[in-house]
Amino acid sequence: MPPKPKITKEMVIDAAFEVVREKGWENINARTVAGKLKCSTQPVMYHFATIEELKKAAYAKADGYHSEYLMKTESMQKGVMLGIGLNYIRFAFEEPQLFRFLFQSNFFAGTTLLEMIDAEELAPVLSAMQRAVGSSMEQVKEIFVTVFLFVHGYAGLIANNSIEYDEEVISSQLERAYRGAILAVRGE
Repeated sequence: MPPKPKITKEMVIDAAFEVVREKGWENINARTVAGKLKCSTQPVMYHFATIEELKKAAYAKADGYHSEYLMKTESMQKGVMLGIGLNYIRFAFEEPQLFRFLFQSNFFAGTTLLEMIDAEELAPVLSAMQRAVGSSMEQVKEIFVTVFLFVHGYAGLIANNSIEYDEEVISSQLERAYRGAILAVRGE
C-alpha cells in the first residue's frame, strides 16, 4: 500500500484560500478546508493551532494575490494609476468573496488610511504613480487617497451586488476622478 501523501502547511493555506474564493471567509473551518484537501481535519489542526491562525494565513495569501492582480500591466492602456484603479474594481467584480475578505472583514480592521499609505506593500504602486504623474511623493499620496476612496467605494458596491459592472462607464468616471485629484493637489 502506498504511503499517504503528506499535507503541508502551504497546502492547507491554499485550500483555505480556495474556500474563501468559493464560499466566503466565514466558511473557513477545519472541516471545509479538510474537505478541499480530501483528508481528515487532523492535518489542518496540526499546522494551525486555531482556525483564527489559519484565517490570518489565508488572508496573507489573498492579500498577495490581490497585490499581484493590481499590477497586471496588460490592462493598463490609459496609464498606471488608472490601470491599477480599474484592476481594483475588476478584482471586486471577478473575486467578490476575496474582496470582502480583504476589505470588509475584521482582518482589515485596525489599519488606518495613513498606515495603509505608508505600508511597504503599497510602495511599488506609489512609485509607479509618481513616475506617471511627475509629482512629489507627498502629492502622489494625496492623489492616491482621493482616487483610492473613489475606487474602493465603487469596488465595494460591485462586490456586494449593489451596482452592475460596466467597465466603460467605470473607466470614464475613474479617469475624471483621477484628473480631478491631480488638479486639486497641484492647485489648478
